Amino acid sequence: MQPCDFTTLIAAAAELRADWLPARVEQIFQRDRTHLYIALRTIDRRGWLTLSWHSQAARVCIGEAPPKEPDTFTFSDQLRHQIKGLALVEIATISPWERVLDFQFSRRPGDPILWHLYAEIMGKYSNVILANGEGAIVTAAHQVTADQSSVRPILTGQPYTVPPTLTDPIPSLQESRERWQERVSLIPGTLRRNLLTNYRGLSSALVVLMAQAAGIDANRTTESLTELEWQNLFHKWKEWLHILEAEEFKPGWTETGYTVLGWGMTQPAETVGELLDRYYGDRLNEQEFKQLRHQLAQKLKSILAKLQVKQQTFRDRLQQSDKADIYRQQADLLMAYLHEWQPGMKQITLNDFETEEAIVIPLNPEKNAVQNAQALYKSHQKLKRARLAVEPLLREVNAEIYYLEQVESALDGVAEYCEPGDLIVLEEIRDELIDRGYLNAPQYRRHSSTNPNQHHFSRYTTPSGFELLVGRNNQQNDRLTFRIAGDYDLWFHTQEIPGSHVLMRLDPGSVPDDADLQFAADVATYYSRANQSDRAPVVYTEPKHLYKPKGAEPGIVVYKHERILWGEPQKFKTQKNNRM
Repeated sequence: MQPCDFTTLIAAAAELRADWLPARVEQIFQRDRTHLYIALRTIDRRGWLTLSWHSQAARVCIGEAPPKEPDTFTFSDQLRHQIKGLALVEIATISPWERVLDFQFSRRPGDPILWHLYAEIMGKYSNVILANGEGAIVTAAHQVTADQSSVRPILTGQPYTVPPTLTDPIPSLQESRERWQERVSLIPGTLRRNLLTNYRGLSSALVVLMAQAAGIDANRTTESLTELEWQNLFHKWKEWLHILEAEEFKPGWTETGYTVLGWGMTQPAETVGELLDRYYGDRLNEQEFKQLRHQLAQKLKSILAKLQVKQQTFRDRLQQSDKADIYRQQADLLMAYLHEWQPGMKQITLNDFETEEAIVIPLNPEKNAVQNAQALYKSHQKLKRARLAVEPLLREVNAEIYYLEQVESALDGVAEYCEPGDLIVLEEIRDELIDRGYLNAPQYRRHSSTNPNQHHFSRYTTPSGFELLVGRNNQQNDRLTFRIAGDYDLWFHTQEIPGSHVLMRLDPGSVPDDADLQFAADVATYYSRANQSDRAPVVYTEPKHLYKPKGAEPGIVVYKHERILWGEPQKFKTQKNNRM
């Protein structure tokens, strides 16, 4: 993940000063352990200032509004008590080439400064600290004790001190090219390493971008650079310093990340805030997506393995109960031929009443014929009772396995992170499993959706232009089937195979042709556990023929008046890959 370096921080601060000073603090919200949001109001706009001290995604920018969730954090509560309702009047750097911004608050512009909110954007050492007008620390996002750092403890009541000053030289427009080249090439090494170790204010991403803009590989050794390459590189060096001095930034996307200098830009961004909010939001969502998907996949695998063992145990017991009639038959034969029994017999061979087939009946030599027959009758009754007890248990286990396979199928359909909606789909699956007791609720749940009414269905278009909606988890399946579906739509699902609900939206009077129906069937099989098959049966019917059984799990539906098609998942997979 590309870090928010000094250049990016200066670009963000310049944009904030230009657009958001002065501003009134209307609201303060902490989303999780590393993200704080401050609602700012100016004369003509309102926005949310994001302050993050995440070890990989620390940043300062105007971003999207946080989700409407309870805020239970002490840090944000203390900030609300101190600075809510005040005016943000200045955003300053505490010293040259330091990655620390000082947000200053007073009652109104021109009044004495009452509070300083220091945003230290320094990678894993990032922090947000509130100090009063005299410089005493009142609260901090992350307190640092003397045991953790003897150089710079951060504790309530202690005076705020700036981070230790770096000893590396400061980049300067006045430095000559000869002196600059001498410093960079004094010790043999790669261009990237030598620039980073000889000057402050640089990051690895910036050095690579600067070298690429000069037409040089940043991993080349300084001894291998030609005179022309040194000239091109120094030109970009001076250009960088001019941009910083004039605060004329050009935010945009690059092939590997982002830039605020315009170098290597593949697509421009409207603002630095929009760029940072989207980039770090996507990277954090992707991390969360991978962790959550792994957790859910492992949990489902574990639960299904236990249920399948239980299922097999019940099946074995039912298979044993199939012998109940055999025991009764043997007992009847033994009672009919008591005269053929002899004391001490371990088995007896008797002919079946109907088939005359010889049947060998094992006997207990310590019991007489009647007692052996009674034992066989008892075994018959025991197995009959076992069947009556086990059959409903097996039905419950089968239903639970089917439900969890439905969840697993939804999880398989979200294999990679492509957009924020993918994480929301996983969060809905997680919440469903928590509600059903399969997962314990975490202390802090991170939610990406800011609009609970927003749907994240997969969407396709049939050959005739009809919209096709696909539920991506059980909650979406229920919403699609029982809330979204209209009287004229058609509903598709793989027959007795866990998978997504698919809805073809139709206007009154519209009639889909065979190609539309086949396309919908192909999509339904692709988003099911039959997606590796060549063909699979798909049922389709009108939404009015769908019912939710009382007490049924999410995504479970009963249908009638269905018709059957054969879907071809591989055919749709090929079409989908060709579109990409």
